[in-house]
Amino acid sequence: MAEAKRRARGEDSIYYDRSRDRWAGTITVGWKPDGRWDRIIVRGRTKTEVKDKLRTKHAELAAGIRTPAHYTVEQCLKDWLETLNTQAESTLTGYRIMVRHLVELIGTIKLVELKVRDVDFALGKLAKHLSTRSVRLARMILIQAIRNAVVNDLVVRNVADLSAVPTGMPGRPSRSLNLEQALAVLDAAKGERLWPYVAVSMLGGIRTEEARALRWSEVDLEAGTVAVYRPVRRTGETKTEKSRRVFQIPEIAVAALRDLVLKQAAARAKAGTAPS
Repeated sequence: MAEAKRRARGEDSIYYDRSRDRWAGTITVGWKPDGRWDRIIVRGRTKTEVKDKLRTKHAELAAGIRTPAHYTVEQCLKDWLETLNTQAESTLTGYRIMVRHLVELIGTIKLVELKVRDVDFALGKLAKHLSTRSVRLARMILIQAIRNAVVNDLVVRNVADLSAVPTGMPGRPSRSLNLEQALAVLDAAKGERLWPYVAVSMLGGIRTEEARALRWSEVDLEAGTVAVYRPVRRTGETKTEKSRRVFQIPEIAVAALRDLVLKQAAARAKAGTAPS
């Protein structure tokens, strides 16, 4: 009877685990601090599946990737959220809500075992009750979270990059004013204390958070321009780089600002204070 072939040192081990009713494979990568073998274990329904997983693990090890055995998509998303400490609280709240949706659907999957089909499944589920814009946000969050894991040598590739955004539910109706409503607001605001703010915000194409942060040094009444460098935000940063801009405002907004300058000068003169 031929003698069974002995496994060579460092060779992978594949065996049938009766207790789990699964095939298992191990890779020995060294020693643990307590003197025990340091092994990576993979499991699958078939021997071929285990061999495929072992090949993937070898490729990860060759690339310097060593993901903790129980590092899940949920942990990946939470780690990514921890990197966003400079974001506005309102933005973080929206991200946290979307992360909860993703965790419910694919949070328990190990990150290294996440497939494109898993991402497509999650986005498809979200598309049944969220708008396309929200589904697109969910995909962006997943891409950014896995990208953070790639940078930290926890996974080789970003499978979310290969997913597509399905069409979601119709978004909420626009809350923008129509022309008739906008004209009514402008007519009602004329002569009121907030008239310059309303005129610049509605006619100047400026966000309200940017209008509230404007300084006189950033307003050129002769040229009829306004410079935006900061919004009213916790970080003091504009929404995007392109949000830093100098732009023309219409004459009606310029006139409102000129009127405000005269009123402020009169108030200072009455109070006997110098202009700041």
